[in-house]
Amino acid sequence: MMTTIILTIFGLVCGAIANFVITTLCWEPRPISPWVNLAAWPLDEDRRRTADQLPPRSFLDRVPVLGWIRLRRETPLHGRGFWIRPLLIELTLAFGFVWMHQAYLDGQLLPNKINPAALAQCQPWMSLVFFFHAILLALMVAATFIDFDERTIPDAITIPGTLFALVIAACSPFVFLPGELSTGIAPTTLQHPLELTPGWMGGRGFAIGLVIWTTWCFALADRRVILRRGWAKAVTYFLARLVRHPSWKVLMAIWLAGLIAITGVYWIGGANWLGLITSLVGLATGGGIIWAVRLVGSWAMRMEAMGFGDVTLMAMVGAFVGWQASIIAFFLAPIAAIVIVLVRYVITRDHQTPFGPYLCAGTALTVYFWDDVYNLNFRITIALMGDMLVWFSLGTLGALAALLWIMRLFKERFIYD
Repeated sequence: MMTTIILTIFGLVCGAIANFVITTLCWEPRPISPWVNLAAWPLDEDRRRTADQLPPRSFLDRVPVLGWIRLRRETPLHGRGFWIRPLLIELTLAFGFVWMHQAYLDGQLLPNKINPAALAQCQPWMSLVFFFHAILLALMVAATFIDFDERTIPDAITIPGTLFALVIAACSPFVFLPGELSTGIAPTTLQHPLELTPGWMGGRGFAIGLVIWTTWCFALADRRVILRRGWAKAVTYFLARLVRHPSWKVLMAIWLAGLIAITGVYWIGGANWLGLITSLVGLATGGGIIWAVRLVGSWAMRMEAMGFGDVTLMAMVGAFVGWQASIIAFFLAPIAAIVIVLVRYVITRDHQTPFGPYLCAGTALTVYFWDDVYNLNFRITIALMGDMLVWFSLGTLGALAALLWIMRLFKERFIYD
């Protein structure tokens, strides 16, 4: 009973934080959240007029669920039904966390053939995985609804989320999903699906980790290549743009601190390094897949195929779940998209849905059906394909580029003209 109460409160708090993020960290903040200090909050002229008309808010307005019922009085200012979505988010996370925790303890993620004694031994591990995934779920909820509203995903969600995942993974590899090995059940780190290559625990793995970290930090910078005046000017503009935005100082500090932290964990070695390098490789795989599709799609269609927020979102997801689950989530995203598009169209009559919610839904499906999609299927596929998996992925990317290029030519020739 006490566990249920604690998890319910945990879900309500995470839901309240998600609602605060959804309305304040977007491009166009709205004075909806009762936790906002309106007097010190920057708003445009129209929203400032709305904020000035708001009635005083009390402590009860900040109580999860109850607060949104009370805030219905602000409907004339915010629009009809504005309070329904945040209320449902808090209720869903509250009840969802209770159900999710029980499902994890009951062996939802573990192989079906596990015996009761082994299941009981795995329950502390599954509780740790639950709390790790609960944070990921709250982050994905915030990212999903901001993406629905504005077709963008703020770095203020994905960067702290990624850093959190890396830190926790460096503390213990037992935050990763369970997978089968010939020796038993173990976290799905770089030792899956066959065995751990010694190079990952040595200098080569350390070098790869530093490259991944540096690439991620560089990708977050304000980058743009302008070739209209030649390569010399392009390099000058590129470097000037990198330092024009004040965020480069923060990114530089994050990069240097990360280098020191990665080096420290590498010297500690053992399970701590295995957890960190697994998270880093997951970051590279998740973000790399979307980045590659973005580049290929933009080239083939001569327009932005997807936003860079999708790249940082999937990099965050990869840091939480590892490279194996990242690949599965990417391929399950289109399946989830079918349901999301239909539901969204029925509610809003808007058929244009951003890709971020698909990725989040694909991740949720991957975790929930983990035993079926990984232990019974994908694990065996990886083991059989070996190094051919990389070449298969590159071939698939090339086929995608060719297909999109042909589609663009067809539209230009037979539809647009």
